[in-house]
Amino acid sequence: MRERDRRARLIELLRDDGQASVAEMAASLGVTASTIRRDLDRLAREGRLVRTHGGAALAGARTGGQTDPLADAKRAIARAAAALVADHTTVAIGSGTTALAFARELAERRLTVITNALDVANALVDRDGIELIILGGVVRPRMHSMLGHLAELASTELRADTLFMGIGAISVEQGLMNDSVPEILTDRALRRMSRSVVVLADASKFEQVAPGFVMELEQVDVLVTDDEAPAGTLDAVRERGVRVIVAPGRGEEAAAAATEATR
Repeated sequence: MRERDRRARLIELLRDDGQASVAEMAASLGVTASTIRRDLDRLAREGRLVRTHGGAALAGARTGGQTDPLADAKRAIARAAAALVADHTTVAIGSGTTALAFARELAERRLTVITNALDVANALVDRDGIELIILGGVVRPRMHSMLGHLAELASTELRADTLFMGIGAISVEQGLMNDSVPEILTDRALRRMSRSVVVLADASKFEQVAPGFVMELEQVDVLVTDDEAPAGTLDAVRERGVRVIVAPGRGEEAAAAATEATR
């Protein structure tokens, strides 16, 4: 079966079943699990499906039949952020759905990647051009991030050019926040090991408040968001010395179309 035909068949399987595991798809198509993983990764980069733990679902799908209405925005942000990454550099990637979308954009690059996120690691493992370093720690259920003193200790032995991280909430007055208090110290450790930080945040994260304070806006070098973000808030973020990049309209194709907003 040709690659194109095999990938079309994978989409048909997911359309019939909603989601499926790698083992199920490999058995159905009579190919190896590694072949299925390569096909799924390519289809995920094209936005046609979403990788799940051990398998895949149709684009926008979530376990339990839920959908993510911000999936297109997150993919646009991910593509714009990936355009900032130079080959043969070291990047750290935090946890979260937007960070995962960003990691998928890097799968064919030549990079060293440090992460505390199991989903990110799964998206990049066995990639020929990726040297993958995974921080240990206690796994946070459902978010699949590794936290605690083991992750923080490991980070002291590592250095990255840039940290790319998602965030739970952004406020001009309150700074960057997360809803998971245990995750705060790990986020700060990732920041300390990195020369610069790029925050990936869709429009829903602005002017929100979460219980865990992570860092001030002044500690952020670049903010990448989508074109639904409130213009007044983005102006205020720029006034704090943060470079703001607005990704192209939701669902547009090329990261090269990402434009830095100027006023």
